[in-house]
Amino acid sequence: QVQLVESGGGSVQPGGSLRLSCAASGSFFSLSVISWYRQAPGKERELVAEITTGSTTNYADAVQGRFTISRDNAKNTAYLQMNSLKPEDTAVYFCKHRLIGTVTWGQGTQVTVSS
Repeated sequence: QVQLVESGGGSVQPGGSLRLSCAASGSFFSLSVISWYRQAPGKERELVAEITTGSTTNYADAVQGRFTISRDNAKNTAYLQMNSLKPEDTAVYFCKHRLIGTVTWGQGTQVTVSS
């Protein structure tokens, strides 16, 4: 059973940066697809970024060019580097781990962008 622990959220002013981490327990991390989602109050959860087993990345249009997803298979950890943050990036950010059809979600970490 995979468990995910997210960290790195917090409060930042517009234009600032944060780096989120998603640490996974268990084996075969390198074979998993890792995604970051976010959910703002009153809105549906949306995909932010995804990284495949071959480190191919995909981004939502809203974050393209500002956010970077990466992974360190030796540390069983994925990251989301968020730059040029905007108030509309405020949300709870969730990490999702998918391995051979089994999906696991993290508990979420709050990101607040406000002046």
